Parts: sequence; structure tokens; C-alpha cells
Amino acid sequence: MLKAWVDANRLEAGCDEAGRGCLAGPVTASAVVLSADFAAHLAKKGELNDSKQLSRGKRDALRVEIEKNALAWKVTHVSPEEIDQINILNASFAAMRRSVRALEVQPEFLLIDGNRFRTSEDLPPHECFVKGDARFVSIAAASILAKTHRDEYMGALHEEYPAYAWNANAGYPTKQHRASIAAHGLTPHHRTSFRQLPDQMRLFE
Repeated sequence: MLKAWVDANRLEAGCDEAGRGCLAGPVTASAVVLSADFAAHLAKKGELNDSKQLSRGKRDALRVEIEKNALAWKVTHVSPEEIDQINILNASFAAMRRSVRALEVQPEFLLIDGNRFRTSEDLPPHECFVKGDARFVSIAAASILAKTHRDEYMGALHEEYPAYAWNANAGYPTKQHRASIAAHGLTPHHRTSFRQLPDQMRLFE
């Protein structure tokens, strides 16, 4: 079972991102502040987990519950253009920092998913947790919001660029996505700093 908090006597924000390994679309981060009571409820309920391990329907239902009951939450997208300028790692950190700054209730401590984070003087102290979205409720909640909001964003882009099937692959490097890139080229939403096609596919262009 996920832990409800690190310290129940302070306001903690869980932070996570989605879309780091994609070929197209933004990297998206969320910060979520939960009350101790609601965090304990979610932990006892036992439905939260790393968002990638849940069905789309379960993620969507949990998103509604989290957004309704969290003390504060924020989701931030960082564009492919900025990713290409500052690299994906820095873009992921930037998205998390911006989400924290935009929270209506400022936390006293940050729980960061992963093994590193680049903070700044205006942010509260933090601790990084490898596989944190499978360990702490607030990080799992942030994972849910980041993934569902990004999937929704990519679904909207799919309407404009249906050949790439972003409603199904969300911009990740699936075989179908790469075949579409080989056939139709890149869109303005692709990350040009990423290796879009393996060499063996380029030979057949």
C-alpha cells in the first residue's frame, strides 16, 4: 500500500511528469497538495498507483476525485520548442517548478518522483524518491493528473494530425508512430532534438 505522506504535520506536494520519452508533444508535470485526511483515504482505498499501471478509465475516475478533493493542484505543459532549446531533463524540471509556483496553496515540502531535481531559491525543500509514484499517494496523484491531462492534450492534437494516431500512442515512439513519421514527415509538434527514426527506417525513405 502507498504511504499517505512522509510527515503528516506539514503540507506536502507530490510532483511528477509525463511524456518525457515521447517524440511529439509537450512534457507535462503536475504538483498536488493533499490534506492528511484525504491522503489517508486514498492510501486506504488502495486504487492509486503509477498512472501507467492503471487503465484509462481508472485514471480518468481518479483524476476527477483528486481534482475535486485536493487542497491544490496544477498541471503545466512545456512545449516541444522549449524542450529542443533546454533539453528534456531541464524541461521536466521546469514543468515541475512552474506547477509548484502556480499552486493556490503553497506546500512546505516537495516529494519529487525520480532520482534528481533542479530546484530554485523560491521553492520549498524537497526530497527525490525513485519510483515515488508507486510509494507515496501525493506523487501517485500527480502522476495521474500529469498523464490524463497530457493524454487529453495529445487527443486534441490528433484531431489536427490524425495520421500519427496520437490519441492512441500519445506521442510515444511506437512502431506505428515512427512509420507515420517516415511516411508523412514531422509536424510542428515533434521534438526536433530527438532521434525520430532509427537508421534502418531512414534507409527506406
